[in-house]
Amino acid sequence: MVKQQKEEIPAVLVGAIQENQTKTQAEEYIDELAFLAETAGAKPLKSFLQKLDSPNPKTYIGSGKLIEIEEYIKSHEIQLVIFDDDLSPTQARNIENKLKVQVLDRTTLILDIFASRARTAHAKTQVELAQYQYLLPRLKGMWTHLERQRGGIGMRGPGEREIETDRRIIRDKIALLRKQLDKIDKQMATQRKNRGKMIRIALVGYTNVGKSTLMNVLSKSEVFAENKLFATLDTTVRKVVINNLPFLISDTVGFIRKLPTHLVESFKSTLDETRESDVLVHVVDISHPGFEEQLEVVKSTLNEIGAGNKPTLLVFNKTDAFTYNKKDEDDLSPKERENYSLEDLKNMYLAQANHPAVFISAKTGNNLDEFKSVLFDMVKDLHFERYPYNRI
Repeated sequence: MVKQQKEEIPAVLVGAIQENQTKTQAEEYIDELAFLAETAGAKPLKSFLQKLDSPNPKTYIGSGKLIEIEEYIKSHEIQLVIFDDDLSPTQARNIENKLKVQVLDRTTLILDIFASRARTAHAKTQVELAQYQYLLPRLKGMWTHLERQRGGIGMRGPGEREIETDRRIIRDKIALLRKQLDKIDKQMATQRKNRGKMIRIALVGYTNVGKSTLMNVLSKSEVFAENKLFATLDTTVRKVVINNLPFLISDTVGFIRKLPTHLVESFKSTLDETRESDVLVHVVDISHPGFEEQLEVVKSTLNEIGAGNKPTLLVFNKTDAFTYNKKDEDDLSPKERENYSLEDLKNMYLAQANHPAVFISAKTGNNLDEFKSVLFDMVKDLHFERYPYNRI
């Protein structure tokens, strides 16, 4: 894999305000796309939004908006255009022909980030499989071969040697990668069985909500954590002891809106850590303006992988970064989401009986004692069910 270029690539972002979607929501999605782009090594200079009843089958956006983007690209020496939705091969080709720059869609960008983040043979194999599965139906009209023709974002793999873009060859490659993953999956399943009958906790949540930071606090270890998306790809498992009660805790890959289906399929063994856990600790970034939607995205993904009904502890993290717009006392208009204080949100979520909830800051250590206490009670109850004569 070619190392990521240090020089940031100037880019513009393109999104659509879809039906049943507000402009504020669309702007939040573009902000997330900007974070994805920065994680991949791009430098977003401008965003373009267009209200669409339905995407243009030829160019996704309208011709007028495309001309506007073209003019900006020429005057600012832009090298890359990133769309927040998936593009068909025809759409991507038509847009590239018009703009004369590299065009990526959201899935390609996420796959690229995963490719740059993969460190172990397991993660690299999972990402490579997802890339080939995404590429297979898009062979027609793309490249004459899979040889790396240019560096930079969206071009990390799947392979670096010349491979003819014959569907049979790609299918053979996919079959081989699946066999490799099946072998790794069996090895990892054996590892999970060999961990004994200790209670297993899985940290889950949207990407970049602070799972790895919380893992470091609990296990007193140094799991890699940084303020970028998908810092964690490989599942890390640590033994933790609270009040003489040992259990295992795993830090898993973060979820995201529109997580590519191929990635969910490829990362089966990684997600098995979540599926086979006894308790989920669902970490939420309370300081993010769209935290409620992120929470629902994670719930939906958990249901999709068959882990939606597990005992769950909701952990609202980053209380140190939480801000809100306090209403004037003489303002009688209804409260909006941005007017709710942290105390308002606490009362709201603590009143919901579905799952226990705690509000913490893993970064500053605020309220970690309560978090550990609630987690200990959940683990203790499960421990006693499993070992009724093993009292602490």
